[in-house]
Amino acid sequence: MPADAALPVLRSPPGSAAPPTLALAAAGLLALVSGCGRDDLTHFRVPKEAVQAAVAGAGAGGPAAMAGDVAPPPTPSGAAALRWKLPKGWKQAEASPPRFASLVPPVPGKIDASVVVLQGPAGGELANVNRWRGQIGLPPLTDASLASARRSQKTKVGDVAIYDFVSSGTVKTRTVAGFTVVEGNTWFFKMTGDDKAVESARPTFLELIGSIDRD
Repeated sequence: MPADAALPVLRSPPGSAAPPTLALAAAGLLALVSGCGRDDLTHFRVPKEAVQAAVAGAGAGGPAAMAGDVAPPPTPSGAAALRWKLPKGWKQAEASPPRFASLVPPVPGKIDASVVVLQGPAGGELANVNRWRGQIGLPPLTDASLASARRSQKTKVGDVAIYDFVSSGTVKTRTVAGFTVVEGNTWFFKMTGDDKAVESARPTFLELIGSIDRD
């Protein structure tokens, strides 16, 4: 929702009274609009912050539909600041939040590749590495063992920390993932799926990471 988004219509469930905060806000807006001449009033818009404040002031007893009127968090600042070169045969598909991009490598088998960008440290390196390991059934690492599992790849925006994990068992799953922090945002490049499929796409995936640059 843009910062100058129009105030949404907020309704109470049938038979219930409108929340006091919203009723007062609505009355104030009505008075303001009524006091303006038609020739002077072209667009009357309420900042997003005002809408969110009204929602917060309504409390838990506010209308259930109100949740759908509040915009999700904005895309992190600088989220469009990186670009990369797709290796031969790779495709980039449309993505929906929290993904910044979905990548499709030209290999058979079950495989998923993505780019995600989050504000700040996004939980930190150890927490994210252990989350990746947990997704394929591996035990967590400790701070002491983190460095030995990490390799670094240089790019034009700085070093990208790369991790490569393979599950145990007869049917193996593999995850190759890297991350870097640029202008306060954490960028994650991750590929996971069948061991053979990920192994086949791994060289060109690392090639893609190596091509990262600023827009």
